[in-house]
Amino acid sequence: MGAKKRVVVAMSGGVDSSVTAAILLEQGYEVMGVTMQFRKPETALTKGENGGCPAPDPVEDARRVAGQLGILHYVLDFQDIFEEKVVRYFTSEYLGGRTPNPCIACNRYVKFGALLTKTLELGADYLATGHYARVGFSDRYGRYAIRRPVDRKKDQTYVLYRLTQDQIAHTLMPLGEYTKEQVRKMAADFGLQVAGKAESQDLCFITQGSYQDYLREKAINYQPGPFLDMQGEIIGTHRGIPFYTIGQRRGLNLAAGERLYVVRIDAENNTITLGPEKAIWGKCLRAEEPNLILFEKLPGPIEVEAQVRYNGRPSKAILKAMDGNTLQVCFLRPQRSITPGQSVVFYLGDYLAGGATIEETLNNMDL
Repeated sequence: MGAKKRVVVAMSGGVDSSVTAAILLEQGYEVMGVTMQFRKPETALTKGENGGCPAPDPVEDARRVAGQLGILHYVLDFQDIFEEKVVRYFTSEYLGGRTPNPCIACNRYVKFGALLTKTLELGADYLATGHYARVGFSDRYGRYAIRRPVDRKKDQTYVLYRLTQDQIAHTLMPLGEYTKEQVRKMAADFGLQVAGKAESQDLCFITQGSYQDYLREKAINYQPGPFLDMQGEIIGTHRGIPFYTIGQRRGLNLAAGERLYVVRIDAENNTITLGPEKAIWGKCLRAEEPNLILFEKLPGPIEVEAQVRYNGRPSKAILKAMDGNTLQVCFLRPQRSITPGQSVVFYLGDYLAGGATIEETLNNMDL
């Protein structure tokens, strides 16, 4: 009988990653838990359950679950790479008039970058996370693949499109086969203390207030500037480029009148163009930095379902390669608020085909 496969579980202290560890332990893996430290801890923490001072809640919860399960637990310092690849990216994108998705950056550079590298250095075969997605080798496509989970309401495949073949090959996501309700029940059945713990917030590094409050605290360099109408005439003053995104209507603080929406953000000239709702709809877009999962390269123009925001609905579109490292996506039906900096992600049935970063809307292009 061969040796047990070793797996490192990224444990955040929440119910999903805790149940992930319990499931894999039950399945016969040799499991160890790792919690990533993204902020300076208020108190010291040592390896495993042996000693150490009281810790911030997520770390302490993860350590207690590891103790319940009888597995080793480590806390690893990822502050520097998180600051560089996630926080700086987050602030610089807003300053540049774009809308970032920090979860995609975190998965790309931190969880499935730095942490996976550390996992393999520890002699483990796999990194496991509590994402709701299904991963494995696809005989149909002859490649490692990511599929939508059983629980579509918890689908997290959108933020996983940056994973490479090698990363997927060394990744386990057992929760893809279960609903959130089943996971909570399993947590209770396993006797885990976190069974009733509330959902974590979207942006783990913003602990209080809104993202606008966070940007103010970071004291990034922004200045008020003009709101323009569609003809380029000044119609008001904005508070600063980072506080607006395409399609926004609330918080414009304009005189009563026609409902206006953010149509374009020009960071170079510090202007924001406003227009009627019809102006924020687009049919085609240009995207760069693609990562394809199901193909080495596109076999030609293909019909996919494409999604332009995390909570958006996928819609039928034609995907084709353009010159250089660029893709064009043209939807069969116009989409609302296609936003530079966000990602467009493609699906073929349940399979995540890949994705890319949106650069601009191409409203005047025909399909």
